[in-house]
Amino acid sequence: MNGGEARSEFGGRERMRLAPAALKARREKMAEPLRRGIFVVPATITSLGLLAGFYSLISSMSDHFELAATMIVVAFVCDGLDGRIARLSRSSSQFGVEYDSLSDVVAFGVAPAGLVYSWAIRPLGSLGIVISGLFVVCAALRLARFNVQTAVTDKRRFTGLPVPGAAALIAGAVLSYSYFEIASPRMLCAVMALVTPGLAALMISRVPYPSFKTFTPHRRAQVELMAVVLVIAAMLFAMPQFTFFALALAYVSSGLFLLARGERIAKLPAAPLAAGAAPQAADRAAPQPGDAAATEP
Repeated sequence: MNGGEARSEFGGRERMRLAPAALKARREKMAEPLRRGIFVVPATITSLGLLAGFYSLISSMSDHFELAATMIVVAFVCDGLDGRIARLSRSSSQFGVEYDSLSDVVAFGVAPAGLVYSWAIRPLGSLGIVISGLFVVCAALRLARFNVQTAVTDKRRFTGLPVPGAAALIAGAVLSYSYFEIASPRMLCAVMALVTPGLAALMISRVPYPSFKTFTPHRRAQVELMAVVLVIAAMLFAMPQFTFFALALAYVSSGLFLLARGERIAKLPAAPLAAGAAPQAADRAAPQPGDAAATEP
């Protein structure tokens, strides 16, 4: 082999080594806009839920109670979609978690409180304002506690009633009340004056509630479960207002049933930090953009 052939063979090997690196860099450059686009999708859905909550508040001020309750249902659907899409597309981030919590304060805290005040407990005057304000404060406290306890609680259970569940019960009550055309404002005021602070207390309590985050759609289900799902779907199609209220009431009651059965919230043991390595361990434990993070249902 002469010198020219050696140089030619050496240059060919260099080109062969450089080609995969160049292709990899080109693929990453093409995939970067796509990843930014994936991050936009869950944030857009969260924004739609936030706007639905804001529109619900405006509708409550205009005495359009059915529309206000419907907007809370729309925000409920958006809250379930944004977290699911973020996890499936692996585009979860700390920014998305915080933005989702801020959206939930408006859509499931302020909007239901304004709705229940304008719809039912306005005749109570200042007491009605205190009751609805208590609901908002407890919703914010529940969301803040959820954010700081995500890493140390059992993923199969929620600690306290989730904020969307409390808002869904209020919205379902409004829709069901209108569906059956009930006209009893005094009874409505008395009932909601008790139900609203009860929901607020459940949100900040330690009552265990089922979490559906570990549910996998591809897992095989029993025939009985499929029959129940089909019946619920048929009821949602036939009378959606009452069915949504019944489902929300069943979920709120499920936590009390678990508590009466003796179930308690189990905390996961935290990993001990070695002396002198606490700052580094804390930095590694801090969630970074792109990490999977739990969000409320």
